Amino acid sequence: MSSDQQYPYDPYAPQQPSQPQPQQYQAYDAYDPYAQNQGQYSQGQGQYGQDPAEYGQGQYAEGQAQGPYAQQGYPQQPGHHQDAAQTWEGETWDTTYQPVVPPLPAAAEETAYLPPVTAGHPLPPEAPAGPYAPAPHPAPPAPPAPQAPAAEGYSAPTMGGNTRVTDAQRARAEGRSPIIAPGIQPAALTAVLALLLAVGAAVGPFGLVVPLVLLQAVTAAGWFRLNGMWPARQGIALAFAGGVTADAVLLSVGRENAPLALLGTLGVWVLITLVLQLRSHAGADERMYGLMATVASAALAVIAAGHLAAADDAVVVGAIGVAAAVVVRALPLPGAVSVAAALLAAGFMGFVAGGMTDLPTAGSGLLGLAAGVLALVGLRVASYDYPSRFVHFTAGVALPLTAAAPAVYLIGRVLV
Repeated sequence: MSSDQQYPYDPYAPQQPSQPQPQQYQAYDAYDPYAQNQGQYSQGQGQYGQDPAEYGQGQYAEGQAQGPYAQQGYPQQPGHHQDAAQTWEGETWDTTYQPVVPPLPAAAEETAYLPPVTAGHPLPPEAPAGPYAPAPHPAPPAPPAPQAPAAEGYSAPTMGGNTRVTDAQRARAEGRSPIIAPGIQPAALTAVLALLLAVGAAVGPFGLVVPLVLLQAVTAAGWFRLNGMWPARQGIALAFAGGVTADAVLLSVGRENAPLALLGTLGVWVLITLVLQLRSHAGADERMYGLMATVASAALAVIAAGHLAAADDAVVVGAIGVAAAVVVRALPLPGAVSVAAALLAAGFMGFVAGGMTDLPTAGSGLLGLAAGVLALVGLRVASYDYPSRFVHFTAGVALPLTAAAPAVYLIGRVLV
């Protein structure tokens, strides 16, 4: 089958220029566009030549010309030859007809996206350019208003939503000294606890146990908090139990065996602490740190039991000397003057308290002075490394009295 029979002629395809045919095509007769009515071509002759055999197997023989050209009609052009271009003269669409678009209703103009353009106003005339003038310098900012003095322990409130900064945090941020004294309130609490010890000692050993147990509990908690370990319930409970055990041993064996009782209790508690730390699953550094803190806290609680081992009159004199030293040290005085005044106050109050007891007056003054010195050492320890208010109200309250216990016991035994 020839290409003309496989692909019918497309009237809308672009016209290709005719090419000269081979020599064997002598001429061809234009076919009748109304060949459908005739039914077939002329017998024995194809459309493009005299001999049908030249086009292969007699494709244009009689009775076989029933291809698409038998159904479609093409216009007959008289005088057409092989160099002439074919033109289409059949029916087609009328491109001259243009439908009339009806005008938009009035409502559409009102709802249009862009409003109708109206005549604009002329622009104002441009002002002539003047000489260049530099921009004025901005006025210097006003100095900030002075803030009201903040409450003790906290900074001034802000509107930015920042949390209040404590004195310790502000001192650390500003790079100031890590020594922050507890202040007058912890000193007052220390004085109250010292007076309770003095009253308890005047009553007797069992009257002294109650304020002593309170002192040991505050000492154990304050030491752990001073070392940055909190809540540390197990360590605090262990250290406090060591102090209470020392009190019980002293009450059972008597003051005559006080050194043996205190040292024995401390040794047992160090062994218990060591075993507990070995059973811990924490890291090596953390276990060592916990061991040292627990042993130190237990040792301080046991040392505080020295008030129970000392003579009653020595406890009264020493407690009054400690109370005088910490209160005077908390007063707003220069450093050296404050220390000297605190020691003088401790010695004087010890001397005065000795007059109310059976101790010698000179010895009582010396005992008060020694207790005041150790109290200031304990107060200094509680003031170290940017302590918080909690440290001030625990270690700052208890350490002065706990540190003075050895002096009360030793000097009291000498004086008695």
